[in-house]
Amino acid sequence: MYNISMRKFLSVNVILVLLLLCGCSDKKENTDTRFMLNTFVKLTAACDDDTLDGAFEVCKEYENKLSRTVETSEVSLLNSSNDFVEVSSDTREIIDRSIYYSEISGGKFDITVCELSNLWDFENQIIPSKDEIAEALKNIDYQSIEINGNMVNLNGKKIDLGAVAKGYIADRLLEYFKEKGVTEGIINLGGNVLVFGKEYNVGIQTPFEESEVSAVLKLKDKSAVTSGIYQRYIEKDGVIYHHILDKETGYGVENDLLSVTIIGDSSFDCDALSTVCFLIGKEQGTELIESLSGYEAVFIDKNGELILTSGLKKTDKNTILLK
Repeated sequence: MYNISMRKFLSVNVILVLLLLCGCSDKKENTDTRFMLNTFVKLTAACDDDTLDGAFEVCKEYENKLSRTVETSEVSLLNSSNDFVEVSSDTREIIDRSIYYSEISGGKFDITVCELSNLWDFENQIIPSKDEIAEALKNIDYQSIEINGNMVNLNGKKIDLGAVAKGYIADRLLEYFKEKGVTEGIINLGGNVLVFGKEYNVGIQTPFEESEVSAVLKLKDKSAVTSGIYQRYIEKDGVIYHHILDKETGYGVENDLLSVTIIGDSSFDCDALSTVCFLIGKEQGTELIESLSGYEAVFIDKNGELILTSGLKKTDKNTILLK
């Protein structure tokens, strides 16, 4: 879904990847890591090889449906059309839910940011010109999207589902494993982590420090997703240009945050909320999460301070539990 250099892949892949097994189990876990969804996908589950292979096939199926870089995907067909296009229920649901998150973010979250995000070449460290940005900003407006059943019309806009697709796929992988009778495991889609069946430790990376962890979440049957300015960025003349773009300016949103981690039942919602909360900032983000049932957040500000929502508590220096 994203263009990320190998250096950035490694960074993204450890955001929530210090996964240390907790508790006892007599079930043997099978694990494999493959490059897909334009990141490193690591799946660990108490299952046989065929079941694990089938899970990776699920990933590939959704990549072929949702990726804007796959020419035959439903997203690509939508982006190349100026009329209604029939899509699957998956794609329609993702777009519909994304519009909901646009609404609750006051329009700051917007999947029609595609033409702007395409300008930023984080792999080759290229910053777009002000004129290019100004032109791209004209083509961002989630309110242009029309949905009629499974018929969708972008009305000339282009969408990028990179902020939500991995979360949606993680939820579908959990469904797949449960249908196969798999009772425990870890779904890690390049830092979008979902654990099920027993308690695991999930580390939150210290921003800009790939080998350091700011906190360890103890989670069971939960997802945790982080958005941060250190995942994809360009540094030039002492200024960091990051990938969480403000559609008002065309540049990375400016606030006092380094990262936001959302914990909850739905990986899709955690994925969307991590971006939403980063875009709206620490104060509004905290208010939003406190208003939602079943979701918690860990904010890390530019002073390195961890701010927790009310459903979380620290047990020692860096361990965080759900209350």
